[in-house]
Amino acid sequence: MSVNGVNVDGVNVDGVNVDGVNGASAGTGGTERPNGRPTALVRMADAGDLYISWRWTHDLTATGVGIVPRAELTTALTALAAALPGEALGHALTSGAFASYDTELALAELLSRTFLPYGLAKQLHELYERGIRPHLRLQPSPRVAQVPWELLAPDPAVRLVEIADISLLAPVSIAHAPARPSRTWAATRHLPVVGVLDPRVPGFRADSALGSVLGRMTADAPVARMVAGYLARERWRPAVQDPVEAFRRTDLDREWLGAALREGAGASRLLYVGHVTAAAPESGQSENAQLHLACSAETAGFAPTVRAHRPLSAKDLLLGTYGLDAGAGTGTETGAEAGTEAAVGTGSKTGAGTESGTRARTGDTRARTGGSRWPIPSRVALIACESGGDLRFGEALGLATAMIHGGAETVTAGRWTLPTDLAFHRIAGADPAARPLQDAIRAIDAAHEREDAVVAHGDWQRERLAAWREHRTVEHSPVLWGAFATISTV
Repeated sequence: MSVNGVNVDGVNVDGVNVDGVNGASAGTGGTERPNGRPTALVRMADAGDLYISWRWTHDLTATGVGIVPRAELTTALTALAAALPGEALGHALTSGAFASYDTELALAELLSRTFLPYGLAKQLHELYERGIRPHLRLQPSPRVAQVPWELLAPDPAVRLVEIADISLLAPVSIAHAPARPSRTWAATRHLPVVGVLDPRVPGFRADSALGSVLGRMTADAPVARMVAGYLARERWRPAVQDPVEAFRRTDLDREWLGAALREGAGASRLLYVGHVTAAAPESGQSENAQLHLACSAETAGFAPTVRAHRPLSAKDLLLGTYGLDAGAGTGTETGAEAGTEAAVGTGSKTGAGTESGTRARTGDTRARTGGSRWPIPSRVALIACESGGDLRFGEALGLATAMIHGGAETVTAGRWTLPTDLAFHRIAGADPAARPLQDAIRAIDAAHEREDAVVAHGDWQRERLAAWREHRTVEHSPVLWGAFATISTV
């Protein structure tokens, strides 16, 4: 095997002793996985050039540092940006790097040469030769937050996700905040799943900017069958008689969400499928990222109104009602009203308003924290465009971070715009029977039910990679499944 074009067969790996690690009893504190596999913490820092450091948690002497010169960094990020879905999905699905296997592999090799330090690559190769798949816990810098690390190709026949399980580190200041609640999967896994599936956003038709993500739902659709399974086990909120009734509901607003998360002993998981409007990185205000529920414009909140709707912002989740004005107000509209995603993207484009606008009357003068209004469960999936976009900020306070602040151990979110099934069919000419987005929802949901969600997420991406290699058709492209990353505190 070669690593980024350099043959490393027979090369000794300096500084990493893995004898006795595989199968050994793991330590505590989130540095080792439960099965005792070696874990590397990889951190990155922007300083003109990109600095990458890593250390193995089982051997504190096993460390390394790599540097990516500014010119190489710019070249790689420019190539990635050109491949990603943007305002128009046509290029990404028909002629961009993700549209064909060969061009995607070339991009993955470029990203590997740029971002995978040779010393770390050698260590990973040694473990790979011994049949050990370590856990890489990455903390990307804002400039490289959209890099799909799982796809990196140190060798044309090997991707990083095949030789390592990969997760992203939650911001330390959030994960270890003194007031952060602790809700563990072991203690809550038996509790219900709260599902917000394609809610109707007031003021937007099904074919408009904040319209339907999943389209008309039928009982035999993959996601409807998923809901049916939970209903049969009495583990789904909202309680419905027919699984199809769980979709496109008009009552799934922030008040309902809070009540569902607080009901009884709480919830084990939150599954959101819908629209997110990410804050623009240049604004420096990641807390303005918005989740679009069925909230009317009269709802109290920090986000400006959009037509007849007030989004739920990360700032709402973090602060609750603290700081909201008690006076009446109608709010201001944002540029999201003119969005062009319509039925082919699962979230509106970056551009949330940076002003909080006037607030609607709360009707309750008692201030409540975000954590008390919305007690976030142990595991959260935010299946929406750029729902993990807060990692593109130096101070990450967006939706994914707000979920961790509220008590989540594990959050799966999107790095970029997600094509819908309709987009695959109409734009890319995919097989009409294919349901890539629905299949992804089911796979992420299933991964969050497993003991180790990071490993399960990696297993799914490895299955998708195998299908991409074999079929090389757009419905198997990592333009969708490569967008998802899991942020973990454990």
